[in-house]
Amino acid sequence: MSEAWRPTAALDTLIKRADLLGRTRAFFRDRDIVEVQTSTLDQYGVTDVAIENVEVAGYGYLQTSPEYQMKRLLAAGMPSCYQIGPVFRAGEVGRWHNTEFTMLEWYELDVTLEQLMANVAALVDYLVGPQRVLTKTVQALLKDAFDLDPHKSDEKRCLAIANKEGLQDAHDLYEALDFLVGTAVSKLGAERVFLTEYPKYQAALARTVHRGNVEVALRFELVIDGLEIANGYDELRDALEFHRRCDYDNARREQLGLPVKPIDPNFEAAMAYGLPNCCGVAVGLDRLFALALGKSALQDVTAFGTRVQ
Repeated sequence: MSEAWRPTAALDTLIKRADLLGRTRAFFRDRDIVEVQTSTLDQYGVTDVAIENVEVAGYGYLQTSPEYQMKRLLAAGMPSCYQIGPVFRAGEVGRWHNTEFTMLEWYELDVTLEQLMANVAALVDYLVGPQRVLTKTVQALLKDAFDLDPHKSDEKRCLAIANKEGLQDAHDLYEALDFLVGTAVSKLGAERVFLTEYPKYQAALARTVHRGNVEVALRFELVIDGLEIANGYDELRDALEFHRRCDYDNARREQLGLPVKPIDPNFEAAMAYGLPNCCGVAVGLDRLFALALGKSALQDVTAFGTRVQ
């Protein structure tokens, strides 16, 4: 008889995971940050080129994160809040990827991005153990790894470097740069690093500012032992700019042969009504728990994760 019915993680690991979930909630309870719960299935998905929703025929899309609905709550007057729950992304399967995974999404009102980074570092220290965290710009990351400037890159040279590193048939400069950032991140080694000042084209839903003569996104990623753990923004609050970015995403989708997505009118209306000044972050909890428990794959900390040989 097949043993495929058995959990992928050991039962004692799942019990330790339950304790980590309880400790995570205690972290927010001690800071008076409200837990909320939003839908995992909605009529609309996201336009982001790097993320693909799982579509449920006749019903809509499984959500890639609770971001849109949580921001609708914030626009309606919800105080600082967080959510822990399942999210879904098509085509993401591997040692550190599952189509379904557990995300911690967290928004704080009237804080700076640096304050949120400090709070994220405090959560990681609390769950995994204390360690110094470095801060590095994406420009410095790519300069050290490939002698590239993401703000002034030569497309031909960038494509050639990406091809040498293993990316086949990149469509454009942006796809190659995204790949090279991920490649450089995987080589950071056994340390904790906040990456900051992403190129403006990688702003997603973050605000942008000028640093000297270049425009950068006010966002960060936390990398631990070469693994991306958290992605945070100083949140965009301009509804017109949100619509412009969605149009840009859909133009790229069309160029790349991906399905064009309708813009979520409910989220757009919430943006137009007024999102409060806030910063937010998404944390891959399965990855963070794997680090806390000394495991080397998502299947080792999830009850029924994708079995990877």
